Amino acid sequence: MSVSASIAAVAPVLVTVFILIIGNGLVTTLVPLRGVIEGFSPATIGIIGSAYFVGMLGGTWLAPGIVRYAGHIRAFAALAAVAASAILGFALAVEPILWVALRCIMGFCLGVLYAVIEGWVNAKASDRNRGSMLGLYNVMNFAGSATGQQFLNIASPRSFTLFSTAAMFVVLALVPMALTRAEPPPLPAKGRLDIIGLARRSPIAVVGAVFVGLANGSLWSLVPAFVERTGLGTTVVATFMTVLIIGSAGSPFPLGRLSDRVDRRWMIAVICGCAVLVELALLAVSTNPAAWLLYPLAFGMGFFVPVLYPLIAAHANDRRNEAGAVHLSSTLLFLYCLGAITGPTLASFLMARLGDGALFLHNAIAHLLLGLYVIWRIKRKAPPPLDQEVQPLGQPLGQVEPQTT
Repeated sequence: MSVSASIAAVAPVLVTVFILIIGNGLVTTLVPLRGVIEGFSPATIGIIGSAYFVGMLGGTWLAPGIVRYAGHIRAFAALAAVAASAILGFALAVEPILWVALRCIMGFCLGVLYAVIEGWVNAKASDRNRGSMLGLYNVMNFAGSATGQQFLNIASPRSFTLFSTAAMFVVLALVPMALTRAEPPPLPAKGRLDIIGLARRSPIAVVGAVFVGLANGSLWSLVPAFVERTGLGTTVVATFMTVLIIGSAGSPFPLGRLSDRVDRRWMIAVICGCAVLVELALLAVSTNPAAWLLYPLAFGMGFFVPVLYPLIAAHANDRRNEAGAVHLSSTLLFLYCLGAITGPTLASFLMARLGDGALFLHNAIAHLLLGLYVIWRIKRKAPPPLDQEVQPLGQPLGQVEPQTT
């Protein structure tokens, strides 16, 4: 299937993800920002960030069973409604324990929603254009998030307005999904995850998802608090996050397209190295930050860090088994959450003892270890012949030996 035909098959999902992430992206920045204003400690903000991924862990674990029971569209509608209600709950009371619970609920809902969306995109993509399709999906994801950041400028973070705006966009995301006439992917073949099976087919995908979650969970949970604590003001926070997300939106499609033509494993390793360089630069300027220094580094971090997950997902889907795309997406998201739960808590612990710049030291170590592991796997096992690298869809199992990379 050509890229244009694949795009037509997932167009309603791409519109849905853009609208959904406007709301979720706004909340992702608003919660830690409001926490700093209310005097929450870095540890408390880190726990709130981790709670989101605890909930997402549960959501990804149960997503295949939920989709098997209700179908893709009904499952999406139900969980989006719950997520919108949780967002409104943040404005009702500023209590850390309540916020931890609400963030956990949001994480559960988004875990299912992401599994539905990413599974849909992967099911409609072909092995020759999967990197491009996942790149386009991530462009829409980060374009929505960048749009969401700009709503920080319409009202005070203390007001009800921003939380209600975020909830409104999450509800509106139901419209294109509910009205689509596109055929959804097949239902998951089974309701339970198979991490061991994925580890046999692609160890890089398993290790990579965990390490990327470790870094990304810390990034999105704690960077807004880092910028706020510089004292440069809310406008700088909003601009920094917007530049970060613009960088994130700029890289997935061209780098994903390039990964369709070269060994994705080398792409992952090289991008890890670039991420380490940017994070070390941010560590160096963190003691005396200035907006003119932070903005280009924010773009560089956005360009190289978030793109790692779609590249790992494309690599894993190249080796997908009969369980289906939603099942694999749920497994990858589950592993991602294992890292993302740990990341914000560990990074906030380091920030409290070593200074706010320790956030970037934490992430640089995670990306360095991942890059070294990928290179070790490449050197340990040469890439298989192209005609044996992927289990052809629809071919009986056993005719092609799954490759372990």
